[in-house]
Amino acid sequence: MGSDKIQIAGMLFYGYHGARLAERELGQRFIVDLELETDLSTAGRTDALADTISYSSVYEVVKQVMEKGRSHNLLESLAETIAGLILDGFDVDAVHVKVRKPTVPIQGSVLTHAAVEITRRK
Repeated sequence: MGSDKIQIAGMLFYGYHGARLAERELGQRFIVDLELETDLSTAGRTDALADTISYSSVYEVVKQVMEKGRSHNLLESLAETIAGLILDGFDVDAVHVKVRKPTVPIQGSVLTHAAVEITRRK
């Protein structure tokens, strides 16, 4: 496995996920960052879209999970679902998924976000 990576960062979604009922009913923003490990040497030589991974297709997979799929209680479950779909659906060796929740319902808290990061390999 090489060190080639595709990064797709700052994908913003509005979803209905969370451990609390209010989060699942009202919804909230989520930010997803991906890093895909794959061999990019052929695409680098050919300059052909067919020789790399479609960013649009990857985005659509993440959007499906975040906005249209089943509701998840945990960020961990969202990240795991995304990772599995990317590994199954694309020619990648590994995927790194970060899911951030900017508005965390912790009474009295002052923080920018809560996040989960996972890495999964084939």
